[in-house]
Amino acid sequence: MSYKKLFEQWNNVNEMEAVWKDDLKLLANDEKRQEDAFYRDLEFGTGGMRGEIGAGTNRINNYTVRKATTGLVEYIKVAGTEAMNRGVVIAYDSRRFSPEFAKEAARTLAAGGVKAYVYTEPRTTPQLSFSVRELNAYMGIVITASHNPPEYNGYKVYGQDGAQLNLLDADSVIEYVKKAGDALSIKNDEVNEELIVYLDESIDASYIDALKTVQENSTLAQKTDLKVVFTPLHGASGETVQRILSEAGYQHIFYVNEQMEPNGEFPTVVSPNPEEKSAFEYAIQYGEKHGADLLIAVDPDGDRVGAAVKTDSGYKLLTGNQTGAILIEYLLMMRKEKGTMPANGRVFKTIVTSDLGRVIAEYYGASTEDVLTGFKFIGEKIKNYEETKEFEFLFGYEESYGYLVKDFARDKDAVQSVLVLVEAAAYYKQQGLTLVDVLNNLYERHGYYLEGLVSVTKKGISGAKAIANLLEQIRVNPIKEIAGIEVLSQEDYLSSIRTFTDGREQEQILLPSSNVLKYFLADGSWVCVRPSGTEPKVKYYFGVISESAEESKQKLEAIKESFSSNLNQYLE
Repeated sequence: MSYKKLFEQWNNVNEMEAVWKDDLKLLANDEKRQEDAFYRDLEFGTGGMRGEIGAGTNRINNYTVRKATTGLVEYIKVAGTEAMNRGVVIAYDSRRFSPEFAKEAARTLAAGGVKAYVYTEPRTTPQLSFSVRELNAYMGIVITASHNPPEYNGYKVYGQDGAQLNLLDADSVIEYVKKAGDALSIKNDEVNEELIVYLDESIDASYIDALKTVQENSTLAQKTDLKVVFTPLHGASGETVQRILSEAGYQHIFYVNEQMEPNGEFPTVVSPNPEEKSAFEYAIQYGEKHGADLLIAVDPDGDRVGAAVKTDSGYKLLTGNQTGAILIEYLLMMRKEKGTMPANGRVFKTIVTSDLGRVIAEYYGASTEDVLTGFKFIGEKIKNYEETKEFEFLFGYEESYGYLVKDFARDKDAVQSVLVLVEAAAYYKQQGLTLVDVLNNLYERHGYYLEGLVSVTKKGISGAKAIANLLEQIRVNPIKEIAGIEVLSQEDYLSSIRTFTDGREQEQILLPSSNVLKYFLADGSWVCVRPSGTEPKVKYYFGVISESAEESKQKLEAIKESFSSNLNQYLE
């Protein structure tokens, strides 16, 4: 059906809620936006769905949420009565319509005979992951669009292990969602209210108790004069972080009052993304006022964390890779000193994450395993090794500011990370060191690893085609050198083939198929190309290593410029 006919169909639904009716009126006079709202169904991918809020098949609204949940109901029914009775936990963050979409999902589950556990106030994504395991639920749903702008929301699905669905299960759910039919025709009027259970504070308390176990030295809190500023950026983590830091005993924590309350408009930030310097504007003001040693910001759904450290020249923002390296160094050092380091300990990271974490892990006698981008792949590894006992989970992380310290949650957990970051900063302050000093010491020990990221946004139908064309062109025309440095090998994760330029036979890559290409250069640098799975972007990742900071900076800029200018021609 054409987008115009779909628009007319939606426009003719008399009982449609006023908010969507008003949106349709705006679309009537905007041909381009009307096409974008109806040219396809909002994609339900391996991690769920994310899109702009509004009327239309390519928007997130109560109708598309109902359709997605109907597919989930059918998937659960196939698993049987026990799965239906175990039910689905639903949490949501502070975004526009998050409570409404959570309620819509709960009613749709209950209408299909599936039990629903629902939080009545915003909770973090990692707490949702924890709750699935704590309640022995069959699945979980969290309503969030992470750090996207206010006009976005999303719907993420979790399996019974508390991790995002693995590819096989996700593909199965996707098929059921596709079969759910026309979103407008799905009703959930007849609901067995007894199947909807509202969660109380007992789950919060259980999560807090679990969080306390991530501490390596719980006595530091009473001894330290470390000063910390924290902001949840109007998201769901504020109350939980405040509670855990208080119960842990930290005395000098300053909270950015203007940003503590959940607010989906994110009124005080340009972007609620801890990767962006602008997200720290208020935190820096608080830091300067109170003389804080450390600033911490967490994204709206509480799974990613950014940090800034006080230096003589102001606050230095750490990258996701740098924070990950510091956390690995602190945690493994402490476990080594305490004699609790397992012989088969393993760190997990993604293919676009710095190799500095790998060499730190090796320094302490642990191994490292790379997975595809997406924390669901780390969650899947945790489950696999939990069953085989081949390796013991030590730490999991990705360059995009996501970390997991202990696996009672199976997704990245910013609250765990906050507690360990504060503890690490307190520990090193006793030794007269800041976290930046720790980072510099790691560079001196292991080499100056430096990473970069370039994101190119291409919206709409034409943008999707341009990104697809780029990936096709660099497969047809293999890249042989970047910034004058020879490419030694290429990993194509779509074909799962590793190719060498020195004549060696191709090798199989033992990872799931994904539309990603990675290049390894003669000087130890690497470059990776990956379309974003949640935004209309293609991303170029870069990693270099040199013997000095300046050399790494120069090399990184040269490779970024050469590679980006070469590839961007395919996007025009």
